[in-house]
Amino acid sequence: MEEKAFVDYYELMQISPNAEIETIQRVYRMLAARYHPDNPETADADRFMLLNEAYGVLSDPDARASYDLTYQTGRTSPMEIFNLKEFAIGISGENHRRMGLLCLLYNRRRTDPDKPGMSLLEFEKVMSFPREHLIFTIWYLQSKGMLKQGEQSDFAISAEGVDYIEQHLPSNQILYKLLKSAEMGSAHSADMREEAREDRNR
Repeated sequence: MEEKAFVDYYELMQISPNAEIETIQRVYRMLAARYHPDNPETADADRFMLLNEAYGVLSDPDARASYDLTYQTGRTSPMEIFNLKEFAIGISGENHRRMGLLCLLYNRRRTDPDKPGMSLLEFEKVMSFPREHLIFTIWYLQSKGMLKQGEQSDFAISAEGVDYIEQHLPSNQILYKLLKSAEMGSAHSADMREEAREDRNR
């Protein structure tokens, strides 16, 4: 039986992991109204169900405490999308690795403004690449002003990096999949797993 994918409820609701209950309630009401199946313009039944699931956990102190115990582990577990052939080691995959790294930081900045950075170790875990293969990627993005390094040695996206992501999103399907996966709060969707398996078998 396949293990249930980890769902980042905080990212799904676009709130900080430190959000107060009042914030959780307010954001839930707004998003639930937007994605409710009866809304003729913005209905999204799948997202509505996930929102209800997220709210049920995050609005209950005991359930939230239990969820938070596994949150950090799930947050830094490998994302299946980085196993796609587009991220292969070498020059051909370098551009996608840059976009992928920026995308991770874009979502982190958006959903957790109090801790917008990621360490090199986190990149290794989430992207499933050894640091030796990420050093060049990070150097390039820093040189272009798209990354900034904080006092704790964490890397965060800059305004230039945000602009780059948003300008290239319409023409980059891989980037779109990565952002969509993070937006839905799931880093390990069944579709991504299946696509990654197919790529490895080609």
